Amino acid sequence: MKAFKAYDIRGVWGTDLNEEIAYRIGYFLPDVLPAKTFLVGRDMRLSSDTAFAQLTKGLNDRGVNVDSVGLSTTPLIYWTTAKFGYEASVMITASHNPSNHNGFKISAKDAKPVGYDTGLNKLEALVASDKKAIVAAQRGVTKEINVYAQYIDFQKQFLGDISNLKVAVDCSNGASNIFIKQLLGDTPYYINDTLDGRFPGHEPNPLEAENQEQIKDLVKKNKCDIGLLFDGDADRITFIDEKGQFISPDLIIAFLGNYFLGEKKQKGIVLQDIRSSRAIQEYLGRLYGAKVETWRVGRAYAALKLRELDGCFGGELAGHYYFRDFYYSDSGIMAALLVLRLLAKFKTEGKSMSMIINEISGYHNSGEINFTIEKKKEAMDAVRDHFMNLEKSERFLDFDGYRIDYQDWWLNIRPSNTEPYLRFLCEAKDENKLKEIIETVTKIVNQFVS
Repeated sequence: MKAFKAYDIRGVWGTDLNEEIAYRIGYFLPDVLPAKTFLVGRDMRLSSDTAFAQLTKGLNDRGVNVDSVGLSTTPLIYWTTAKFGYEASVMITASHNPSNHNGFKISAKDAKPVGYDTGLNKLEALVASDKKAIVAAQRGVTKEINVYAQYIDFQKQFLGDISNLKVAVDCSNGASNIFIKQLLGDTPYYINDTLDGRFPGHEPNPLEAENQEQIKDLVKKNKCDIGLLFDGDADRITFIDEKGQFISPDLIIAFLGNYFLGEKKQKGIVLQDIRSSRAIQEYLGRLYGAKVETWRVGRAYAALKLRELDGCFGGELAGHYYFRDFYYSDSGIMAALLVLRLLAKFKTEGKSMSMIINEISGYHNSGEINFTIEKKKEAMDAVRDHFMNLEKSERFLDFDGYRIDYQDWWLNIRPSNTEPYLRFLCEAKDENKLKEIIETVTKIVNQFVS
């Protein structure tokens, strides 16, 4: 079934997902997660109420109870799952996808992610089977619960005095609107600050350049110190500096170290994904003697790895930030509060956001380059062989595509888990070297494009 992905269930509503599939997902979920009560939340997409009704009907028909938090961010579901001891939960959302999409993010006890190789494969087989749904003699019940106030109180502990900052916020008409004004107040400049599942302002993907234009303009127009750009379900965030420049999300991992390793003096490994800048290790190692671990892309892997390592925090190039203090899960709002807290302190020292980011990284970065290609493995191997035969690398990783590190540059090439893309990026201290690597890789990969 097309909607079942590596990390979650997601697709076009009415095509990849529909009422029947939503019902069967609910009905068969207890075969994967045998819980007596499921926690369920939903975003503001136009199809979310229907998806919720059918999912919960399936769960109730199976004899399972549902506690519904109503409109929710995805991180609220993670937090509530872990804090209140739920054995299983579902967030109805398509995250950053367009308005005609929807989906389901499923978590087990302690908010551990359920990915394709940890349960979604079994669920897909059951949903696609000819097994009939038989209504239980004792149907489950659905009731509403309210955890908003407790969640806001939890988040407030991470917000320092930011009265010296001018802040711009783009909520992308998404779920961050539920909480952000109660945390930041009316002082920031807000745009797209109404819940609207049609996403009239722009699509809720904060990594796409066209979706950043409004917040960049707002920052420059109002001479703000920083801009915040949330995705649709508020599990991701990206940042704009005071010059209106997009900040590569992986560099924020290094920036956050000033809170966890600096201010709080926490101990533990920092986690980054395989695409993340080497500047993170260099910056955190230089300032705090920190150890940075590199791992696979995606919450289904990152959240589990951070828990396994008992790392204090981590992040991804896509704008996910994971925190031990948040049950090893990701939260865009928590990341935003911590970045603002730190920036307010740096501003008292005369440092702007762009100045701090420049201190973190001295690399030139290609950004992620996507090749549409079917022969992903062959092309990846050819790139690996070319560079590995050229000179001995300092480090070679092969658990999520390939990453090859040299003294002054590195590259990563990996297959997309959800799309027919081969994704490539590289960094180099010398800009001419960066261009040379990009040209070489492009030439090699193009040999395999049919």
